[in-house]
Amino acid sequence: MDQVAALKDKGNAALAANNLEEAVNHYTEAIKLDGQNHVLYSNRSAAYAKANKYDLALEDANKTVEIKPDWSKGYSRKGTALAYLGRLDEAIATYEKGLQVDPNNAQLQEGLREVRAQKMNSKVFPNPFNRPDLMDKLRSDSRTKHLLDDPSYVATLRMLQANPSLLGQKMQDPNILTTLSVLIGIDPSEEPMETEPVYTPPPKKPEPKPEPKKEPEPELPENKRLAKAEKEKGNDFYKKKAFEQAIQHYSKAIEHDPTDITFYNNLAAVYFEQKEFDKCIKECEKAIEIGRENRADFKLIAKSFLRIGNAYKRLKDYVNAKIYYEKSMSEHRTPEIKTLLSEIEKKIKEEERKAYINPELAEKEKETGNELFKKGDYATAVKHYTEAIKRNPEDAKLYSNRAACYTKLAAFDLGLKDCEKCVELEPKFIKGWIRKGHILQGMQQPSKAIGAFQKALEIDPNNAEAINGYRTCSIENASGSGDPEKIRQRAMGDPEVQSILRDPAMRMILEQMQNDPRALQDHLKNPEIAAKIQKLLESGLIAIH
Repeated sequence: MDQVAALKDKGNAALAANNLEEAVNHYTEAIKLDGQNHVLYSNRSAAYAKANKYDLALEDANKTVEIKPDWSKGYSRKGTALAYLGRLDEAIATYEKGLQVDPNNAQLQEGLREVRAQKMNSKVFPNPFNRPDLMDKLRSDSRTKHLLDDPSYVATLRMLQANPSLLGQKMQDPNILTTLSVLIGIDPSEEPMETEPVYTPPPKKPEPKPEPKKEPEPELPENKRLAKAEKEKGNDFYKKKAFEQAIQHYSKAIEHDPTDITFYNNLAAVYFEQKEFDKCIKECEKAIEIGRENRADFKLIAKSFLRIGNAYKRLKDYVNAKIYYEKSMSEHRTPEIKTLLSEIEKKIKEEERKAYINPELAEKEKETGNELFKKGDYATAVKHYTEAIKRNPEDAKLYSNRAACYTKLAAFDLGLKDCEKCVELEPKFIKGWIRKGHILQGMQQPSKAIGAFQKALEIDPNNAEAINGYRTCSIENASGSGDPEKIRQRAMGDPEVQSILRDPAMRMILEQMQNDPRALQDHLKNPEIAAKIQKLLESGLIAIH
């Protein structure tokens, strides 16, 4: 179980760092050891989903629900995988079933809302990749004809046919951009411009005459008509990347009609493309002010805030980027802005962590901790070692020193955690292994302590402290200090031992081994059973003669 927990922690750390293949490998190894652990399947499903392997994510989500049908997160994983696969009705049913298990689960409620909205949008905005003549259309165009010979390109098309929401993830692929331009006749590499008319004339009322005379539609006011014409010219130049001409026409549109937020947003888009980020921000701020004064659609105001956030992000001013992403979300919440906000929060946290690192200050804190340790002020020494670790988290010796303090304070669990981090950072640091062995010995876990002392002896076979610790723990593990009852009591206090002894299958195996010792060889061929038998041997509860 310790090995499973360690593999799961490694998988979680890799997933958080976006090392998806590594995360999947760790979870897979853990599943081999514990095939009924629903959390492992759930975590691997998340890793597969993040890697866009939604079929595999769905398989693991199904397994999660099968093992633990009363666990709400399993339904959330399954619903997410189905939604990305474009199986929206099944995703809705899954979220609804999860809410029967946990009616107040916010994650399931949000997932259900998003999938229902996605289903509604799919009816209003057809998927361009789902047209029946897709392959014929692409094969007949010189820009995409040769791409159909690439199996990975065809696989991407199939994925986008099933789930158009994945298009946002593929917009950096020039082949997909070319394909989209062929299918719908636009260049998606450009930032989408506002093309809705500024003024929409009211619908005409039908006249109750057999042959009603058609009245001319009301014309736009002269200034709005001129503004619209200038904006359309600006859009054409923008798409051609003729940015100076685009600026001229958007500026003229503003002169004709200074009350329309769209013109300011489009002008800001040009400055963004030119990497004139300060000008972009200034123009977006004008757009927001004008939009508020003229009661513009909140989605257009949200877009202005979003573009300010993007500009600050490009300027590496992550704090301000976060502020404006949050403002955009307050106007109009979308999956895109949620993703951007999450990414920027990670960047801020990482920048803060890096900014705090200072090996010189860490060394000073360590020296202060050493002096306090010598004086016996272990609690205060811990504070200085902790500060040293924050200043230099990759120094293994700092964890070893703090572990020594925790040992003096009898906080063995915290000391053990520091020792494990110490040897993870520097596997050849012998003092870390010896200290871990002493802590496990103090926690009355001699069998585990033996393993730590063995690691130390692999580094230095002649180390006297490691030899003495190994010898002492071996005697204690074998004899329980000469008291068999003490062995039994200590072993029965171990949750892992308790779990093994409560397992009806293991009890049957143990009885079979007692009646027929030859059966042991067969059972040891099963890695899971062999590990459990080894645990019972180490605890002293059973012996093989």
